[in-house]
Amino acid sequence: MHILIVNPNTSTSLTERMERAARCQIPADVTLSSRTAPRGFPYISNRAEAQVAGSVTLEMLARQGTGTDAAIVAAFGDPGARAARDLRPFPVIGVAEAAMHSAAMLGERFGILAFSRQMQGWYRDCVHQVGLERRFAGFRAPAVAPRSPDTAQEDLHDALLDCLRDCQDRDGADVVIVAGAPLAGFATLAAGETRLPLVDPVIAALHQAVALSRLAARRGRHERDDPKPSTGLDPELAALFLAGSPHPRANGRAGGNP
Repeated sequence: MHILIVNPNTSTSLTERMERAARCQIPADVTLSSRTAPRGFPYISNRAEAQVAGSVTLEMLARQGTGTDAAIVAAFGDPGARAARDLRPFPVIGVAEAAMHSAAMLGERFGILAFSRQMQGWYRDCVHQVGLERRFAGFRAPAVAPRSPDTAQEDLHDALLDCLRDCQDRDGADVVIVAGAPLAGFATLAAGETRLPLVDPVIAALHQAVALSRLAARRGRHERDDPKPSTGLDPELAALFLAGSPHPRANGRAGGNP
């Protein structure tokens, strides 16, 4: 089985950090590779940046052929993940959705811990999109900023632990998602500092990608009723819009062949 990690951020160091976190728990029969966005932003922190990153995600996934069994969109907020499911036959898992569903099975109420308060509005949108507002305890992030996203874990270590305590004592969370590429791997490091279960979104997405692939989630392709030419798109992405839809419901049909 081969799983692809797609980083919609342009930072290769964040890609490497997330891949290292995933490799710590990768099953023996699974191989892993990663791709980094060729354009966009070094890290995504608001809705506008996420919209740009979503288009780039679709382009990166358009280049993946039959050797991919599942793909992980590795930016909290899952830019482009849902749209990619309309174009690709293999499972596409967003780290935010994977983390929230995993957290909801580990406790009654989950909190989200991030490295920057700038993410709060966008991350709350993610909770709404997944439909788990009633299970959401709240968002926490340190008041101070790190020197850079690459040094967030080192610069904010003590402040992040304080936020974890606030998640439990003030917000009433009984599980916490440690969100955002700069914090990949921090859940494992901080596990001994709290009694709360901590969810690493990349690791949650990895295990769900493996499970979905083993459940034979690959979908057969079906011809579209309305193959649509485009103007100015990446050639491989444009070809997908002409070639077909990966499942019969993509055009709103109840079932059967279009």
